[in-house]
Amino acid sequence: MDQVGITVKEETDSVWKSPWGAPNKVMSPCSLADVMSEQLAKQLQLDEENVGFPSNVDVNEPLITGDNIDTASDLMLAQMMQMEFDREFDTQLRREEKKLNGESKVSVSFENYRMVHPYDDSDSSEDEVDWQDTCHDPYRPDKPTTTPKKGFVGKGKNITTKHDEVVCGRKNTARMENFAPEVQVGDGVGMDLQLSNQVFNALKQHCYSEQRRSARLHEKKEHSTAEHAVDPKTRLLMYKMVNAGTLEAINGCFSTGKESVVFHAKGGSIDDQAVPEECAIKVFKTTLNEFKNRDKYIKDDYRFKDRFSKLNPRKIIRMWAEKEMHNLARMQKAGIPCPEVVILKKHILVMSFIGEKQVPAPKLKEIKLSSEDMKQAYYQVLHMMQQLYQECNLVHADLSEYNMLWHNGKVWLIDVSQSVEPTHPHGLEFLFRDCRNVSLFFQKVGVSEAMNEHELFNAVSGLNITADNEGEFIAQIEGLEKMNEDHVQKRGKKAPSYHSDDWGPLMKNSG
Repeated sequence: MDQVGITVKEETDSVWKSPWGAPNKVMSPCSLADVMSEQLAKQLQLDEENVGFPSNVDVNEPLITGDNIDTASDLMLAQMMQMEFDREFDTQLRREEKKLNGESKVSVSFENYRMVHPYDDSDSSEDEVDWQDTCHDPYRPDKPTTTPKKGFVGKGKNITTKHDEVVCGRKNTARMENFAPEVQVGDGVGMDLQLSNQVFNALKQHCYSEQRRSARLHEKKEHSTAEHAVDPKTRLLMYKMVNAGTLEAINGCFSTGKESVVFHAKGGSIDDQAVPEECAIKVFKTTLNEFKNRDKYIKDDYRFKDRFSKLNPRKIIRMWAEKEMHNLARMQKAGIPCPEVVILKKHILVMSFIGEKQVPAPKLKEIKLSSEDMKQAYYQVLHMMQQLYQECNLVHADLSEYNMLWHNGKVWLIDVSQSVEPTHPHGLEFLFRDCRNVSLFFQKVGVSEAMNEHELFNAVSGLNITADNEGEFIAQIEGLEKMNEDHVQKRGKKAPSYHSDDWGPLMKNSG
């Protein structure tokens, strides 16, 4: 064989014997028809498979694994068994340590009894050592140095007293840990924080203020009636009514106001006496905001004047419920269409439901009546106002189209908790306000027979007050109230009898 042939053979062998070498193939030119042929494509695919997955794999060579390590040496076997035993011992030791400590703030460590260093242990998550269980916590801030009893440390120019700015600043920072948990004091680990006494005292006062405020809000939430919910005490009273058989079931809320929440309920029985099939539970709100400016309706009412006390505002709320009960009883006796009182429990008043099948009767403001029905409603309201004033000796004090319901072809009066007697120091003013509301409403809906507020006031009260303008009319009403108040303070509850030539019949004596 010549030298050229030997050289070519050696180069070819060197190329194919190297496992990492790439074959230097000479690409022979081919035509377009050969490139598009399927046989050439299959051949190229087979060549690539043979290169990626060589077929001449020697299966007789042994595989190197962890199982076929040379274990002929007894010393190596003993060391391996000892290491495995130490790992199992340490794992059991950690379990005992974790069981013993539990959630205690003071922990016991078995570090000195372990056979293997914690950082040489397995990478299992169960076997990892919690850094909080170690003896030294690198993240815990160092405690500030304490000052001895003599009050200073050092000598001469290096003396440091307990009033030192730096020492006090560090102590104040450490004291912040004693703040309430809800106060976020931040994380100052690794930082030399120093708080001045002024800043620390301000933060401390703010912390105490927030704690008291949170307690007040919690108490208010627990003891107040919300818009559509009741506080636990009110809920307990309602449950007792159901358990006693007074009510069979309590349904949802169908009306809310500034002073009360009204629920629908199914009636039961009281002492073998049937309760109306459908009842309305009026729960007066125990929040005091709405009653702060409305005590004038009750503190000057001679029926409750002796019992009124601003020092106990919660009793005022119960008196509101009691006052409405008494007013409804008077109206019921006079034959005025109004809810019938069933029972009163503290600030919960149970009445008959004005409506049908859990649907409350519409208000005069909401319903559209014919002109004839509206005219009939006007005369009925006029008659009820006269009955309320003359027979019941009451003034509604909040009469409007929102407190009058239309049910079964007639008007029903509701919401009489603020109603007062005419002997009230502002009773005639309240009556004039009611007359104005009624007159404006019926004139607005097109009742031509509706009187103005002056005429309606005289028709209801029986007085004969004449004035050129509204200011003079109100002035005469206030003058009459002043005379009435002076007489009541001198002689008692009953109102005086004036001459008809001056004012006409003022009012009837309360029976």
